[in-house]
Amino acid sequence: MAASRKLTRRQVLQGTAAAGALGMLGRFDWIGQAWGATDKVKMGFIFVGPRDDYGYNQAHFEGKSAVAKLDWAKAFDEEKVPETIEVQKTMESMIKLDGAQVIFPTSFGYFDPHILKVAPQYPNIQFLHCGGLYQEGKHPKNVGSYFGYIDESQYVAGIVAGGMSKSGKLGFVAAKPIPQVLRNINNYMLGARSIRPNCTTNVIFTGDWSLPVREAEATNSLVDQGIDVITCHVDSPKVVITTAEKRGIYCTGYHCNQAKLAPRGYLTGAEWNWAKVYMDYAELIRKGEPIPHLIRGGLKEGLVKVSDYHQTVTEAVRTQAEAAKAKFMSGSMVVYKGPIKDNTGRVVIAAGKEHVQTDIWLESMDWLVEGVIGSTKS
Repeated sequence: MAASRKLTRRQVLQGTAAAGALGMLGRFDWIGQAWGATDKVKMGFIFVGPRDDYGYNQAHFEGKSAVAKLDWAKAFDEEKVPETIEVQKTMESMIKLDGAQVIFPTSFGYFDPHILKVAPQYPNIQFLHCGGLYQEGKHPKNVGSYFGYIDESQYVAGIVAGGMSKSGKLGFVAAKPIPQVLRNINNYMLGARSIRPNCTTNVIFTGDWSLPVREAEATNSLVDQGIDVITCHVDSPKVVITTAEKRGIYCTGYHCNQAKLAPRGYLTGAEWNWAKVYMDYAELIRKGEPIPHLIRGGLKEGLVKVSDYHQTVTEAVRTQAEAAKAKFMSGSMVVYKGPIKDNTGRVVIAAGKEHVQTDIWLESMDWLVEGVIGSTKS
Protein backbone atom coordinates (compact mmCIF):
# COMPACT_ATOMS: atom_id res chain seq x y z
CA MET A 1 0.00 0.00 0.00
CA ALA A 2 2.80 2.39 0.88
CA ALA A 3 4.51 1.76 -2.46
CA SER A 4 1.43 2.53 -4.54
CA ARG A 5 0.74 5.67 -2.55
CA LYS A 6 4.29 6.85 -3.10
CA LEU A 7 3.99 6.29 -6.84
CA THR A 8 0.85 8.41 -6.94
CA ARG A 9 2.66 11.19 -5.12
CA ARG A 10 5.49 11.11 -7.60
CA GLN A 11 3.00 11.37 -10.47
CA VAL A 12 1.65 14.50 -8.84
CA LEU A 13 5.14 15.95 -8.53
CA GLN A 14 5.85 15.12 -12.17
CA GLY A 15 2.95 17.29 -13.22
CA THR A 16 -0.16 15.15 -13.69
CA ALA A 17 -1.96 17.25 -11.08
CA ALA A 18 0.59 19.90 -10.20
CA ALA A 19 -1.61 22.93 -10.75
CA GLY A 20 -4.38 21.68 -8.47
CA ALA A 21 -1.98 20.55 -5.79
CA LEU A 22 -0.09 23.83 -5.71
CA GLY A 23 -3.38 25.68 -5.54
CA MET A 24 -4.06 24.02 -2.19
CA LEU A 25 -1.05 25.57 -0.49
CA GLY A 26 -2.64 28.97 0.00
CA ARG A 27 -5.25 27.48 2.31
CA PHE A 28 -2.60 26.21 4.68
CA ASP A 29 -1.01 29.49 5.72
CA TRP A 30 -1.79 28.52 9.30
CA ILE A 31 0.96 30.28 11.23
CA GLY A 32 -0.65 32.63 13.75
CA GLN A 33 -4.19 31.60 12.80
CA ALA A 34 -6.74 29.69 14.83
CA TRP A 35 -8.49 26.82 13.12
CA GLY A 36 -12.22 26.51 12.72
CA ALA A 37 -14.21 23.70 14.26
CA THR A 38 -14.37 21.77 10.99
CA ASP A 39 -10.72 22.16 10.05
CA LYS A 40 -8.35 19.28 10.63
CA VAL A 41 -4.70 19.63 11.57
CA LYS A 42 -2.83 17.69 8.89
CA MET A 43 0.40 16.05 10.03
CA GLY A 44 2.81 13.98 7.94
CA PHE A 45 5.26 11.48 9.41
CA ILE A 46 8.24 9.96 7.61
CA PHE A 47 10.04 6.83 8.82
CA VAL A 48 13.35 5.46 7.59
CA GLY A 49 12.37 1.87 8.43
CA PRO A 50 9.22 -0.25 8.83
CA ARG A 51 6.44 0.83 11.17
CA ASP A 52 6.58 -2.48 13.04
CA ASP A 53 10.34 -2.73 13.69
CA TYR A 54 9.97 -3.04 17.48
CA GLY A 55 12.21 0.01 17.67
CA TYR A 56 12.76 3.61 16.61
CA ASN A 57 10.23 3.66 13.79
CA GLN A 58 7.56 1.77 15.70
CA ALA A 59 7.89 4.17 18.63
CA HIS A 60 7.20 7.10 16.29
CA PHE A 61 4.40 5.22 14.55
CA GLU A 62 2.73 4.61 17.91
CA GLY A 63 2.91 8.36 18.53
CA LYS A 64 1.44 9.09 15.10
CA SER A 65 -1.33 6.56 15.73
CA ALA A 66 -2.31 8.36 18.93
CA VAL A 67 -2.65 11.64 17.04
CA ALA A 68 -4.68 9.94 14.31
CA LYS A 69 -7.38 9.12 16.88
CA LEU A 70 -8.11 12.82 17.46
CA ASP A 71 -11.27 13.78 15.58
CA TRP A 72 -9.78 17.18 14.68
CA ALA A 73 -6.50 15.85 13.30
CA LYS A 74 -5.45 13.89 10.25
CA ALA A 75 -2.17 11.99 10.44
CA PHE A 76 -0.55 10.13 7.57
CA ASP A 77 2.83 8.48 7.15
CA GLU A 78 5.35 6.97 4.79
CA GLU A 79 7.67 4.15 5.86
CA LYS A 80 11.00 2.86 4.53
CA VAL A 81 12.09 6.22 3.11
CA PRO A 82 15.90 6.33 2.76
CA GLU A 83 18.04 9.26 3.92
CA THR A 84 18.51 10.43 0.31
CA ILE A 85 16.74 12.71 -2.15
CA GLU A 86 13.83 10.29 -1.74
CA VAL A 87 12.87 11.95 1.55
CA GLN A 88 12.77 15.32 -0.21
CA LYS A 89 10.29 13.89 -2.69
CA THR A 90 8.19 12.45 0.12
CA MET A 91 8.11 15.76 2.01
CA GLU A 92 7.04 17.63 -1.12
CA SER A 93 4.36 15.09 -1.96
CA MET A 94 2.92 15.26 1.57
CA ILE A 95 2.59 19.03 1.16
CA LYS A 96 1.18 19.00 -2.36
CA LEU A 97 -0.94 15.87 -2.30
CA ASP A 98 -1.97 15.52 1.35
CA GLY A 99 -2.01 19.21 2.34
CA ALA A 100 0.36 18.69 5.27
CA GLN A 101 0.74 21.72 7.53
CA VAL A 102 3.48 20.14 9.60
CA ILE A 103 5.92 17.37 8.66
CA PHE A 104 7.87 15.16 11.02
CA PRO A 105 10.86 13.63 9.19
CA THR A 106 11.91 11.41 12.08
CA SER A 107 15.27 9.95 11.06
CA PHE A 108 18.54 11.59 12.12
CA GLY A 109 19.93 11.76 8.58
CA TYR A 110 16.88 13.54 7.16
CA PHE A 111 17.95 16.90 8.58
CA ASP A 112 21.04 17.91 6.64
CA PRO A 113 20.80 18.46 3.71
CA HIS A 114 17.22 17.31 3.05
CA ILE A 115 15.04 19.28 5.48
CA LEU A 116 17.34 22.28 5.12
CA LYS A 117 16.89 22.19 1.34
CA VAL A 118 13.11 21.72 1.24
CA ALA A 119 12.01 23.94 4.15
CA PRO A 120 12.95 27.32 2.57
CA GLN A 121 10.77 26.47 -0.42
CA TYR A 122 7.68 26.16 1.81
CA PRO A 123 7.88 28.93 4.45
CA ASN A 124 4.30 28.34 5.66
CA ILE A 125 4.91 24.68 6.43
CA GLN A 126 6.55 23.58 9.66
CA PHE A 127 9.34 20.98 9.48
CA LEU A 128 10.01 19.39 12.87
CA HIS A 129 12.92 16.98 13.13
CA CYS A 130 13.64 14.41 15.80
CA GLY A 131 17.23 14.72 16.94
CA GLY A 132 17.99 18.13 18.34
CA LEU A 133 20.05 19.57 15.48
CA TYR A 134 18.28 22.93 15.12
CA GLN A 135 20.43 26.01 15.75
CA GLU A 136 18.87 29.43 16.27
CA GLY A 137 19.97 31.97 13.67
CA LYS A 138 21.52 29.33 11.43
CA HIS A 139 18.56 27.26 10.28
CA PRO A 140 15.24 28.29 8.63
CA LYS A 141 12.59 29.76 10.93
CA ASN A 142 10.05 27.13 9.90
CA VAL A 143 12.35 24.34 11.09
CA GLY A 144 12.50 23.00 14.63
CA SER A 145 13.58 19.95 16.56
CA TYR A 146 12.39 17.83 19.42
CA PHE A 147 14.13 15.20 21.49
CA GLY A 148 13.76 13.55 24.86
CA TYR A 149 16.11 12.73 27.67
CA ILE A 150 15.73 8.99 27.21
CA ASP A 151 19.10 8.66 28.92
CA GLU A 152 17.11 9.10 32.14
CA SER A 153 15.26 5.87 31.41
CA GLN A 154 18.57 4.26 30.44
CA TYR A 155 20.00 5.25 33.82
CA VAL A 156 17.12 3.47 35.57
CA ALA A 157 17.50 0.46 33.26
CA GLY A 158 21.22 0.44 34.07
CA ILE A 159 20.39 0.13 37.76
CA VAL A 160 18.21 -2.89 37.00
CA ALA A 161 20.89 -4.40 34.76
CA GLY A 162 23.64 -3.88 37.32
CA GLY A 163 21.50 -5.26 40.11
CA MET A 164 20.42 -8.36 38.21
CA SER A 165 23.76 -9.23 36.60
CA LYS A 166 25.61 -12.15 38.16
CA SER A 167 28.92 -11.43 36.48
CA GLY A 168 28.92 -7.64 36.75
CA LYS A 169 29.56 -7.53 33.00
CA LEU A 170 27.01 -5.64 30.89
CA GLY A 171 26.90 -5.27 27.11
CA PHE A 172 25.80 -2.49 24.78
CA VAL A 173 25.31 -2.76 21.01
CA ALA A 174 25.37 0.74 19.51
CA ALA A 175 25.10 2.14 15.99
CA LYS A 176 27.33 5.22 15.89
CA PRO A 177 29.34 7.17 18.49
CA ILE A 178 27.26 10.36 18.21
CA PRO A 179 26.40 12.37 21.35
CA GLN A 180 22.88 10.96 21.82
CA VAL A 181 24.20 7.40 21.69
CA LEU A 182 27.19 8.08 23.94
CA ARG A 183 24.93 9.73 26.49
CA ASN A 184 22.76 6.60 26.62
CA ILE A 185 25.80 4.35 27.05
CA ASN A 186 27.23 6.56 29.80
CA ASN A 187 23.94 6.84 31.66
CA TYR A 188 23.50 3.08 31.53
CA MET A 189 26.96 2.63 33.02
CA LEU A 190 26.54 5.35 35.64
CA GLY A 191 23.17 3.91 36.66
CA ALA A 192 24.64 0.44 37.06
CA ARG A 193 27.65 1.74 39.00
CA SER A 194 25.43 3.77 41.32
CA ILE A 195 24.52 0.47 42.98
CA ARG A 196 27.41 -1.75 41.82
CA PRO A 197 30.61 0.32 41.58
CA ASN A 198 32.83 -2.29 39.95
CA CYS A 199 30.63 -3.47 37.10
CA THR A 200 31.57 -2.76 33.47
CA THR A 201 29.81 -2.22 30.16
CA ASN A 202 31.39 -3.57 26.99
CA VAL A 203 30.23 -1.61 23.92
CA ILE A 204 30.41 -2.59 20.26
CA PHE A 205 29.60 -0.02 17.55
CA THR A 206 28.10 -1.60 14.44
CA GLY A 207 28.63 1.45 12.20
CA ASP A 208 25.06 2.16 11.14
CA TRP A 209 21.48 2.29 12.42
CA SER A 210 20.19 -0.91 10.87
CA LEU A 211 22.64 -3.75 10.29
CA PRO A 212 20.84 -6.89 11.53
CA VAL A 213 23.66 -9.33 10.74
CA ARG A 214 26.25 -7.14 12.45
CA GLU A 215 23.92 -6.64 15.44
CA ALA A 216 23.55 -10.41 15.85
CA GLU A 217 27.32 -10.87 15.57
CA ALA A 218 27.95 -8.16 18.15
CA THR A 219 25.43 -9.64 20.57
CA ASN A 220 26.90 -13.13 20.28
CA SER A 221 30.41 -11.75 20.67
CA LEU A 222 29.47 -9.95 23.88
CA VAL A 223 27.79 -13.04 25.30
CA ASP A 224 30.88 -15.08 24.43
CA GLN A 225 32.93 -12.54 26.42
CA GLY A 226 30.88 -13.21 29.54
CA ILE A 227 28.31 -10.42 29.64
CA ASP A 228 24.96 -11.50 31.06
CA VAL A 229 22.80 -8.40 30.53
CA ILE A 230 22.65 -6.50 27.25
CA THR A 231 20.97 -3.43 25.78
CA CYS A 232 21.35 -1.40 22.60
CA HIS A 233 20.89 1.84 20.69
CA VAL A 234 20.10 0.87 17.11
CA ASP A 235 16.99 1.52 15.03
CA SER A 236 15.45 -1.87 15.73
CA PRO A 237 16.47 -3.71 18.93
CA LYS A 238 14.64 -6.82 17.69
CA VAL A 239 17.77 -8.73 16.66
CA VAL A 240 19.68 -7.89 19.85
CA ILE A 241 16.73 -8.77 22.10
CA THR A 242 15.84 -12.05 20.38
CA THR A 243 19.48 -13.12 20.19
CA ALA A 244 19.92 -12.43 23.91
CA GLU A 245 16.82 -14.48 24.64
CA LYS A 246 18.14 -17.40 22.58
CA ARG A 247 21.48 -17.21 24.39
CA GLY A 248 19.75 -17.30 27.77
CA ILE A 249 20.84 -13.90 29.12
CA TYR A 250 18.94 -10.89 30.41
CA CYS A 251 18.26 -7.80 28.30
CA THR A 252 16.83 -4.32 28.66
CA GLY A 253 15.01 -2.70 25.76
CA TYR A 254 15.14 0.57 23.90
CA HIS A 255 12.77 2.82 21.88
CA CYS A 256 9.60 0.86 22.67
CA ASN A 257 8.59 -2.21 24.68
CA GLN A 258 10.14 -5.46 23.44
CA ALA A 259 8.92 -7.69 26.28
CA LYS A 260 7.02 -9.90 23.81
CA LEU A 261 10.29 -10.76 22.09
CA ALA A 262 12.00 -11.98 25.25
CA PRO A 263 9.43 -13.26 27.74
CA ARG A 264 12.09 -14.87 29.94
CA GLY A 265 14.83 -12.26 29.88
CA TYR A 266 13.36 -8.78 29.31
CA LEU A 267 14.06 -7.00 32.61
CA THR A 268 12.82 -3.51 31.68
CA GLY A 269 13.55 -0.90 29.04
CA ALA A 270 13.84 2.75 28.03
CA GLU A 271 10.82 3.83 25.98
CA TRP A 272 9.81 6.94 24.08
CA ASN A 273 6.39 8.47 24.55
CA TRP A 274 6.08 10.35 21.26
CA ALA A 275 2.29 10.51 21.60
CA LYS A 276 2.79 13.24 24.20
CA VAL A 277 5.01 15.30 21.86
CA TYR A 278 2.85 14.91 18.76
CA MET A 279 -0.43 15.69 20.52
CA ASP A 280 1.12 18.78 22.09
CA TYR A 281 2.29 19.96 18.66
CA ALA A 282 -1.15 19.28 17.18
CA GLU A 283 -2.82 21.33 19.90
CA LEU A 284 -0.49 24.28 19.30
CA ILE A 285 -1.21 24.21 15.57
CA ARG A 286 -4.93 23.91 16.17
CA LYS A 287 -4.88 27.01 18.37
CA GLY A 288 -2.62 28.94 16.02
CA GLU A 289 0.01 29.35 18.69
CA PRO A 290 3.77 29.68 18.00
CA ILE A 291 5.70 26.45 17.53
CA PRO A 292 8.82 26.21 19.72
CA HIS A 293 12.03 25.68 17.81
CA LEU A 294 13.36 23.33 20.49
CA ILE A 295 11.45 20.89 22.66
CA ARG A 296 13.11 18.71 25.28
CA GLY A 297 11.85 16.64 28.19
CA GLY A 298 12.37 13.50 30.18
CA LEU A 299 10.54 11.36 32.69
CA LYS A 300 9.13 14.37 34.51
CA GLU A 301 7.65 15.84 31.32
CA GLY A 302 6.31 12.50 30.12
CA LEU A 303 8.39 12.31 26.94
CA VAL A 304 10.05 9.06 28.01
CA LYS A 305 9.15 6.19 30.30
CA VAL A 306 10.49 2.98 31.80
CA SER A 307 9.10 -0.42 30.81
CA ASP A 308 7.41 -2.51 33.46
CA TYR A 309 9.82 -4.65 35.46
CA HIS A 310 10.00 -8.38 34.78
CA GLN A 311 8.80 -10.62 37.59
CA THR A 312 12.36 -11.83 38.15
CA VAL A 313 13.59 -8.34 39.12
CA THR A 314 14.09 -8.49 42.88
CA GLU A 315 12.32 -6.17 45.28
CA ALA A 316 15.62 -4.66 46.36
CA VAL A 317 16.57 -3.77 42.77
CA ARG A 318 13.09 -2.39 42.05
CA THR A 319 13.34 -0.17 45.10
CA GLN A 320 16.68 1.25 43.96
CA ALA A 321 15.41 1.80 40.42
CA GLU A 322 12.25 3.50 41.63
CA ALA A 323 14.24 5.77 43.94
CA ALA A 324 16.28 7.01 40.97
CA LYS A 325 13.15 7.45 38.89
CA ALA A 326 11.58 9.51 41.65
CA LYS A 327 14.57 11.86 41.62
CA PHE A 328 14.22 12.36 37.88
CA MET A 329 10.52 13.01 38.33
CA SER A 330 11.19 15.64 40.99
CA GLY A 331 14.00 17.25 39.00
CA SER A 332 16.56 16.64 41.75
CA MET A 333 18.67 14.03 39.94
CA VAL A 334 22.06 15.17 38.64
CA VAL A 335 23.77 12.33 36.78
CA TYR A 336 26.80 14.28 35.55
CA LYS A 337 28.28 15.56 38.79
CA GLY A 338 32.06 15.68 39.16
CA PRO A 339 34.47 14.20 39.59
CA ILE A 340 33.86 12.01 36.54
CA LYS A 341 36.55 10.40 34.41
CA ASP A 342 36.29 8.98 30.93
CA ASN A 343 37.46 5.45 30.17
CA THR A 344 40.98 6.65 29.38
CA GLY A 345 41.41 8.14 32.84
CA ARG A 346 40.95 11.76 31.76
CA VAL A 347 38.87 13.97 34.06
CA VAL A 348 35.93 15.20 31.98
CA ILE A 349 33.93 16.77 34.80
CA ALA A 350 35.93 18.24 37.65
CA ALA A 351 35.04 17.93 41.32
CA GLY A 352 32.48 20.53 42.30
CA LYS A 353 31.21 20.89 38.72
CA GLU A 354 27.88 19.52 37.53
CA HIS A 355 25.82 19.45 34.36
CA VAL A 356 22.04 19.16 34.74
CA GLN A 357 19.91 17.40 32.13
CA THR A 358 19.10 20.59 30.22
CA ASP A 359 22.75 21.65 29.94
CA ILE A 360 23.48 21.96 26.22
CA TRP A 361 27.07 20.85 26.89
CA LEU A 362 25.85 17.29 27.27
CA GLU A 363 24.57 17.34 23.69
CA SER A 364 28.15 17.51 22.40
CA MET A 365 29.36 14.51 24.40
CA ASP A 366 32.25 12.72 22.66
CA TRP A 367 33.59 10.45 25.40
CA LEU A 368 32.79 7.20 27.21
CA VAL A 369 32.62 7.16 30.97
CA GLU A 370 34.94 5.15 33.22
CA GLY A 371 33.82 1.53 33.30
CA VAL A 372 32.83 1.36 29.64
CA ILE A 373 35.06 -0.96 27.60
CA GLY A 374 35.27 0.35 24.04
CA SER A 375 36.28 3.34 22.00
CA THR A 376 34.56 6.16 20.12
CA LYS A 377 37.23 5.85 17.42
CA SER A 378 36.50 3.58 14.50
